[in-house]
Amino acid sequence: MKISIINGPNLNLLGRREPEKYGSVTFEDYLEQLRKRYPGIEFSYFQSNIEGKIIDEIQEKGFSTDGIIINAGGYTHSSVAIADAIASVTAPAIEVHITNIGIREVFRHTSLVARSCRGSVIGLGLDGYRLGVEALIEIKANRQ
Repeated sequence: MKISIINGPNLNLLGRREPEKYGSVTFEDYLEQLRKRYPGIEFSYFQSNIEGKIIDEIQEKGFSTDGIIINAGGYTHSSVAIADAIASVTAPAIEVHITNIGIREVFRHTSLVARSCRGSVIGLGLDGYRLGVEALIEIKANRQ
């Protein structure tokens, strides 16, 4: 099974950025934990602060992987283009947010990306990515 994890703006600062909200673990360290937990899954990882590069990655991986886990960061609330890219590919996508966007600033309450995803995991910290992996495993099992 192949899963692509795509992170958006400022997620390159995990482990250093607002640790009271986002924790003190870097995403690279967390990804190693995921790889150890799921040795049968081939993970690819991409992070960019640039909307167009995120769209390019969705389009590149969206036809060759079994699923995408997307944390579009701040683009969640503003990018119709990222939502359209997710809708345009065949790989199912799971939206993940480390914090609970529903209790943050009002402008974060709406996810434009969610409409193109099979499901969302919100507010459970980095563990949301593991839950996204579990969801994609289940989706793949039910397709066969």
